[in-house]
Amino acid sequence: MTRPARQEQRGIAIALLASLLLWNLPYGGLVLYPFKLFATWLHELSHGLVMTLSGCGFNYVLIYRDSSGLAYSNTPMAAWSIPFIAAAGYMGTPLWGAVMLWITPTAKRARLVLGVLGVMLVFTSFTVVAVDEDAFGPWAIGVMGGAFIVVAAIVPEKARRPLVHFVAAQACINALLDIRVLLRPSQQVGGSTTASSDASNMAMSTFGTAADWAVWTWAAIWIVWSLGVLYLALRFSAAPGSPRAAPSDPATATPRDESDRDAHRRSPATAPDETVPSAPADTAAP
Repeated sequence: MTRPARQEQRGIAIALLASLLLWNLPYGGLVLYPFKLFATWLHELSHGLVMTLSGCGFNYVLIYRDSSGLAYSNTPMAAWSIPFIAAAGYMGTPLWGAVMLWITPTAKRARLVLGVLGVMLVFTSFTVVAVDEDAFGPWAIGVMGGAFIVVAAIVPEKARRPLVHFVAAQACINALLDIRVLLRPSQQVGGSTTASSDASNMAMSTFGTAADWAVWTWAAIWIVWSLGVLYLALRFSAAPGSPRAAPSDPATATPRDESDRDAHRRSPATAPDETVPSAPADTAAP
């Protein structure tokens, strides 16, 4: 492995550790709060993408102040599609982060990624992020998108890749740490408590029961998945011969840890057109 590649991997690893530390420092969560919302946005849009692919259609999402979220389909979900939709949030979020790490070998590419993310955030704030009681979701996502666009335009060249890597690492780490709330007996979304979660919906669809062992099995599978995706992102983001090994740009990344994100989603049996909500600091799926 070339020296620039080693430096890039080292930078990403240091950023990951720094983020984990920040999450455990007083007020560190406030600094990373926007990235919690960003991970929730990725989580819920992952549900929506699979809803669209499965044929039930993607209607809208709700994103709450506690960083939880809910995704809704246009029509009731078919029984065969429920496990795919339920798994999309926790499996899709780290994939988004890994892709961001992989496609930013240069400062120019990092700037493009920041701009595209900004446009997507702004666009979805008007189209699929619905207004709830206080219109927090659309405003928060729209402002975040505007900030991404401004940052892409004004941030110095040397800071672009580290910034994109920080955002990407936040997605990877947040997805991993949020899964732990699935082991709790109840979840919270938007201030409401529910016993349903992505894992419980998945367990019911695959094992026919929402018993603890079934829920924990899927939570464990998603943890292993997130760790694997994160490892591969770190391992191959600067592999020899890959575009990311370019010596022209220094690389760093910083993931975001997180606090508890109580993912609560209503059971498909009672609300077939709604995914399980994500809870504070966690996202959730149908």
